[in-house]
Amino acid sequence: MKKQLDLNTWNRREHFAFFSQLDEPFHGLNANVDCAWAYQHCKENQLSFFLFYLHKILHAINHTDAMRYRIEDGKVFDYAVIHANATIQRADHTFGFCPIYYDADFTSFVARANLAMDEIKNSSGLCFNEECAREDVIHFSAIPWISFTGLTHARQFDRKDSVPKISVGKFFRQDQRLLLPVASFAHHGLVDAYHVHQFLEALEKSLAGDGSC
Repeated sequence: MKKQLDLNTWNRREHFAFFSQLDEPFHGLNANVDCAWAYQHCKENQLSFFLFYLHKILHAINHTDAMRYRIEDGKVFDYAVIHANATIQRADHTFGFCPIYYDADFTSFVARANLAMDEIKNSSGLCFNEECAREDVIHFSAIPWISFTGLTHARQFDRKDSVPKISVGKFFRQDQRLLLPVASFAHHGLVDAYHVHQFLEALEKSLAGDGSC
């Protein structure tokens, strides 16, 4: 389900028009978020840390208005629920695209995600299909080998894309903290640095076990 924004009354209509005409309207930000509580919680309860932080990322995305906006035929829509199109690694070090659907209930989310990931792990090739190309997603990737400080993405510039890309790196310890690198790549006509801040703030609260998030 989605609703169209009224561009005539939208306070960002000039920002949207300006950045939409650029050859590269996307901007990227990299930040480290504290994940100590989340990691310990997963370890104590034998939970997948990957699925735990992906669930919290989707929660934060869905609670950040700008991150739900998508451009379709020059119009801007707000999707009610955002899911993930994730890259899932296989034993042979290739990956496949895997649709993972958000559910506020973590147990239900994990059960469905595991089925989807098992299908990709037991297949070959990219597995890219129409389901992967839907707009109500984030493009998600985990890079558990590198605590990156910067990240770029392969892009086809003549394709009008407005789906945010979120990547997570290898967590590391610094000053008694456990930090998780998170990179965001979003269309500047829809998302400013302030909105990325809102997303990261919601994510960090969720990873700290804040029950309100």
